[in-house]
Amino acid sequence: MSKTIINTTNAPAPIGPYNQAVKANGMLYISGQIAIVPATRELEISNIYAEAHQVMLNLKAILNEAGLGFEHVVKTTILLTSMDLFARVNEIYASYFVDNYPARETFAVKGLPKNVNVEISMIAVETL
Repeated sequence: MSKTIINTTNAPAPIGPYNQAVKANGMLYISGQIAIVPATRELEISNIYAEAHQVMLNLKAILNEAGLGFEHVVKTTILLTSMDLFARVNEIYASYFVDNYPARETFAVKGLPKNVNVEISMIAVETL
């Protein structure tokens, strides 16, 4: 099995011992992304809509670096600091998909890195 590390300057650099994504056997595994703006390394947390949008932009940049798009995504995991944020995050999340939404689970967790409100990871396939 070959493993390819995917990294792009168009998404935030990892803040720990992991890579932005790993491609193996036709699958792309994207690490959880938070709302760090790559150009400034600052958090976009002015409101939950802006935060969720930045997370999705970071995921899009990683997908693009791997030569893929949201249509290749088959599974996502969304972590929220409160289920009260679900509807607003879901609205932004849904706007990035045309149809055929991926499988997904959403959890409320006690805390997330850098005290953000949302983190999203994805699994995508190269061949549809």
